[in-house]
Amino acid sequence: MSRFPRHRLAAAATLLGLAAAAHALDLSGLSKEAQPCDDFYAFVNGPWEAATELPASRARIGSFEDLRQNNAAVLDKALKELADRPELQKTPGLKLIAAYFSSGMDEAAIEARGLTSVAPLLNRIDALQRREDLPALLALLNRSGIAAPLGYSVQPDRKDTRRNVLGLGQSGLGLPDRDDYFRDDDRTRSVKLAYRAYSQALLAAAGKPATDAELDTLYQFETRLAGASRARDQLRDPNASYNPMSPAELAAAAPGLDWNTYLAVLTAGAKLPHRLIVGQPEFATHVAQLAADTPLPVWRQYLALRVLDAAAPRLPTAFATASFDYRGRTLIGLQARQPRSEEVILMIGGSYGTEPVALALGELFVARAFSPEAQKRSLQLLDDIRASMKERIEKLEWMTPPTKAKAIEKLAQMQPMIGAPDKWPQFEGLQLSNNDFTGNWLKVALWHSGQQMKDLDSPVERGRWRTSPHIVNAFAGGLNQITFPAGILQPPFFDAKADDASNYGGIGMVIGHEITHHFDDSGRNFDAGGSLTDWWTPADAAGYKARADKVAERYSAISPLTGYNINGRMTLGENISDMSGLPLAYEGLQRALKRSGRADKKIDGYTPAQRFFISTALIWRTKVRTEFLINQIRTDNHSPAKFRVLTPMSNTPYFAQAFSCKPGSAMVASDPITVW
Repeated sequence: MSRFPRHRLAAAATLLGLAAAAHALDLSGLSKEAQPCDDFYAFVNGPWEAATELPASRARIGSFEDLRQNNAAVLDKALKELADRPELQKTPGLKLIAAYFSSGMDEAAIEARGLTSVAPLLNRIDALQRREDLPALLALLNRSGIAAPLGYSVQPDRKDTRRNVLGLGQSGLGLPDRDDYFRDDDRTRSVKLAYRAYSQALLAAAGKPATDAELDTLYQFETRLAGASRARDQLRDPNASYNPMSPAELAAAAPGLDWNTYLAVLTAGAKLPHRLIVGQPEFATHVAQLAADTPLPVWRQYLALRVLDAAAPRLPTAFATASFDYRGRTLIGLQARQPRSEEVILMIGGSYGTEPVALALGELFVARAFSPEAQKRSLQLLDDIRASMKERIEKLEWMTPPTKAKAIEKLAQMQPMIGAPDKWPQFEGLQLSNNDFTGNWLKVALWHSGQQMKDLDSPVERGRWRTSPHIVNAFAGGLNQITFPAGILQPPFFDAKADDASNYGGIGMVIGHEITHHFDDSGRNFDAGGSLTDWWTPADAAGYKARADKVAERYSAISPLTGYNINGRMTLGENISDMSGLPLAYEGLQRALKRSGRADKKIDGYTPAQRFFISTALIWRTKVRTEFLINQIRTDNHSPAKFRVLTPMSNTPYFAQAFSCKPGSAMVASDPITVW
């Protein structure tokens, strides 16, 4: 368990709502028309949704987005102070992040530099005149953070988490989803046209204009890649994506590409691996075929496009605007760009805080917005909810004792990562400029590749944080870990001074969700140590699958938008975790109320049980653009927010009891499903 040193927690008590008084639920927006037993989401969030307009620079707004913006505001202020006062840059991470942020905010320098920083990569691509040089070029691009058409990672071996292993997987598509290359509906056609215009704009701005015929050929090339790519729901099967091979076996399975050269350049600085994991062997085979038979001019245009696409938000206006028009306007419906500082923070840290130097942002954030009290109380919530999961496993009627014992062992060994790491990385060997944003991005990518290759020769460091603490999210990691960054341990999800019902309905539901992820349709395949192992009896596995199939069917029947249904298979892990995590958190609340003796105490006219469910509905308060919703339904493994309230709540008897809902009510499922 990660304990955060107190001397680094000099939190400002008033930041992000951590005030002396309890942070009460916002009940001012409850509906006077909608009834809790008919549509609980509308009861809690309907008036807010009706009265709220989406700002031009937002594709969605709500509790998550509000907190993300608050966290970004904390970082924006702190980063500007850091840049203005070098004496505050007391650690390697703070020095790096000050330079990186300053370079991203210096738009004049970005314009003046043009393509200078990416020119070496583009020149290498232009120089591709011999097919034998393609493997080394692909590896160089991978090391530079360009996944085209392969992606790579160095991570713990899924079947032996004591050791790190090199993995290769499918990548390299410009449309949001592989299925978009084969769909033929109005929305997909508009996205395809926008992608074509985007490709044309990037190449033209780089002095590499493409004719219509060349754009057609580029699209055909990507379509061939898409045809060899697995669909998103297929990627959920960890066993199907675990294909260990030696370099010789890879060469035999995927002839046409010199894999030894590719691997030698990719792993420069480390021993050439004699074993690697190929996520999708059929994709590697197809890439090798393309390497052997596709004309080199097509490869040159494709690779140049992938470099420009990856770099575009960090490049001069012509590139950044083209990127926004495609990925912002077309894909998710934005009408204006976000404030520059938010864009830069997002580019440095990434959406999930997993970019190579994102932890430097976290180091800055936690010193200003996280307290020891918050950490201590959040650990109590986790203990209560984990105890509830143990009790649920013990009472499962469909699971046999041997499998129950394995499940309880896995739960007991689950490692919580709370708040922030004990110590911050030192970023040895990395130096950044304060006026070369794109160059810094490439330096970071190359440095990170070097670090990964060091990991390839080293044992797994199980306590390492892989996401930044400023992120508003939580994670179930591959080593049987659950991570709750300081960024989400803030109101409205969590307030150390608020009543239990608010906290267990907010962050408690998130905790229950993440615990369950290790027992969802994918997570259940991993053992107590996080290794991919079949610890199920055949009968238990069949019983689980039957229940999971029912969850997939239930969500697949939901149509959030006319003509668009949830993909119950793609979203299965998240849906199982919602349906099981909610009652887990509720049962955790009952443990807390039993300790405090406040089970019947009303606040603002609502019982703790009612406040629990109101709190959960409030954290999923969301309003989105139609374009964003369509993209989410097609590409996101999470169901839309509204159905993260309605479906789990209607499935648990605790909700019906809390609001006295009668059988036949919309919020009472006629056939509730119990997985865990």
